[in-house]
Amino acid sequence: MTKTKSFIFAAASALALTACGGSGGGDGAARDSVRAVGSSTVFPFAKAVAEALARENPEIKSPIIESTGTGGGMKLFCEGVGAATPDMSNASRRMKASEFADCQANGVTDIIELKVGLDGIAFASAQGGIMMSLTPKQVYEAIAASPYGGEQTNTNWSDVDPSLPNEPILVYGPPSTSGTRDALKELVLEVGCKTNEDMKALKESDEDRYDQVCTEVRSDGAYVDQGEQDNLIVQKIESNPKAVGVFGYSYLEENADKVQGLPMNGVEPTYENISSFAYPGARPLYVYVKKAHVDAIPGLKEYLTQWTKMWNVDGPLTDIGLIASPADVMEANMKAATEFTTIDGSELK
Repeated sequence: MTKTKSFIFAAASALALTACGGSGGGDGAARDSVRAVGSSTVFPFAKAVAEALARENPEIKSPIIESTGTGGGMKLFCEGVGAATPDMSNASRRMKASEFADCQANGVTDIIELKVGLDGIAFASAQGGIMMSLTPKQVYEAIAASPYGGEQTNTNWSDVDPSLPNEPILVYGPPSTSGTRDALKELVLEVGCKTNEDMKALKESDEDRYDQVCTEVRSDGAYVDQGEQDNLIVQKIESNPKAVGVFGYSYLEENADKVQGLPMNGVEPTYENISSFAYPGARPLYVYVKKAHVDAIPGLKEYLTQWTKMWNVDGPLTDIGLIASPADVMEANMKAATEFTTIDGSELK
């Protein structure tokens, strides 16, 4: 689609949004409430902000928050502008350049990006269950489909490293569509893979093969894709003391009476360690917003403002597991949330 066609498409869709006002609710009609899709990790925070907005502003309908996974949310978000498409996409990793291109091609040309806080990819087990201090290298060798390009022969944790428990490897984790899975790949699996010099060389010679070897997880039952609902992973490891789960830190904090965090590189997954990036799995969380919808969808401006009231160091979101961004990052995102500045995609990968 040419830039001219994209502009015409976006302008027409925005006009339709404004013209319809707040009437109706079908696919072709304008909405009278905000709709957000995306990450299961961001979901509890987005939901808490929506509930607070509705409590403090009875005249505003509570935003509808859907947990579709980061990848699924981006796909819906980038389908176009208009009341039939989401206003926002929550993400547990940054938008990809390919997703930005899809958005642009479909007329979603002005996108606001907010870093709403930090999270950590926590490794955990049931309270009183299996306990071990892991490294990215050990995790990679345990759950990679083809460690360093070879056959996966590790059955027990002790096969990976004699210092680890002589118990079967069983890891419940996020699916391929999840931003948590993307972060697991980038922050843990790839870090572990790159401890091998041959893998560093492979990245230079054949990046596609490198990505496959370093980030593909095994499918023989040792790693179990548990879907987009992180609470299901909590339930699985709670019922099996020998299992390990991988999910966002907020779910670890929320279920501290049921599960325990496993150290990574000897560092515990705590608020302080994630906020300082001492814990290897620390990552930013994002919210993406269509600027074309800001003036057209009732409550969207107010919802963005509500986020800024709640993401502070001592704000209510930290009580449910969000880790506040550093002060300079928070200041920049406060500006984006109130002045509706957009990204040009040049920094995306």
